[in-house]
This record gives sequence, structure tokens and C-alpha cells, in this order.
Amino acid sequence: MKPIISPSILAADFGNLARDIEMLNRSEADWIHIDIMDGVFVPNISFGFPVLKPVARIARKPLDVHLMIVQPEKFIPEVKALGAYIMNVHYEACPHLHRVVQQIREAGMLPAVTLNPATPVALLRDIIREVHMVLLMGVNPGFGGQKFIGHTVEKVRELKALIQETGSQALIEIDGGVNTETGARLLEAGADVLVAGSAVFSSPHPEQAIVSLKNL
Repeated sequence: MKPIISPSILAADFGNLARDIEMLNRSEADWIHIDIMDGVFVPNISFGFPVLKPVARIARKPLDVHLMIVQPEKFIPEVKALGAYIMNVHYEACPHLHRVVQQIREAGMLPAVTLNPATPVALLRDIIREVHMVLLMGVNPGFGGQKFIGHTVEKVRELKALIQETGSQALIEIDGGVNTETGARLLEAGADVLVAGSAVFSSPHPEQAIVSLKNL
């Protein structure tokens, strides 16, 4: 079964964002990954809802929205208004994670949870059956183009084992440092979804880069 490819528009050309979204619409990408950063939870700011509203109007692929922010539950209505397919929140930002997951599902979106590189997979045992997907960060969040943290491959194996042991149906998504080399290793370990930013948008042929990831 081919992987789900979710290109991250954090790496797109913000001066030509409509052009890049149209490229993704034409491409073999499955989803469009949107990284929202607040400069508090992570040391960077990306874009907010005034920018994302026109993006959502143009996009014809499901929106995979990843909130790298404090108190992400405050923005459930705004993410829902974008027409998001998946709303992804960080374990580290949600002291009441089960409640947030319920609120996301009640709003009509699929709930997902993200782990930073230093956060153990075992902490998800009590929530793993409640989420549609788990995202493992392959870099420390906040900036694109970082070097892939090799231990992420072992974390994928650990997470896959936890999913099978608990009877969860959760997908495994990886964000950060994904290219054809790391992507192949991650898929072999059990990943289902690859988020790719620089590997797509820094390529001279972005649509072909997506095809290459899709065919790993």
C-alpha cells in the first residue's frame, strides 16, 4: 500500500502561495500539511487564520492542520472553519489531552496528537485508541530544513508495536527531515504518512518529488 504524502506549505513560497497550492492540487499529494506556530510553544511564527482562510478556499486536498501552539483547544472553531480534515495537537501542549481529543472529534474533525523528539511513545498508551493519527517529529519543531533525528525510526517501531498491542487503528505520521532516503526507512519501520517540506518545495520539480515519495 502506498504511503500518504502530506506536503508542508511551511516550505512553500509565501510570495506565490496560491501558485504552490495549485501545484499541490494537481499533484499526487494526498493531503496538505499546515504548520501553525505561535512563537511561544516553538521559537518561530508561521502563519495565522487570516492567511489560511484563502489557502483553504484554493486547496482541493484534505487539510492536515498541525498546531505547534500553546492552548490549541482555543482554536478548535477556527480550525473547523477552515474545513480541516485532521486537527493535530502536541501532547506537550495539552495537560488535558483526552478532553481536547474529544472536543476535536465533536467539532467534526479527526483528532491527532504529536510527540516532540524527546517525548516517549509510551506516554500515549492511555489515549492511543482515541486518536486517528500520531505524528512523530523527526526534528525539533519550529523551523523547516533541519537534519533528521535518526532515533525517530526506532520510535516508529515502538509506536507501531503499541498500536498493534492496544488494537488501535491510529495512523503514524512523520514530520521533519523527510526525503526519499529517510522516508524509505520510516515506511519500512511502519510509518503511514510522510510530511515533506523542503524535499518537495526546494526541488526543481516539486510534482515529481511528490511522485518519488509516493512510490517509495
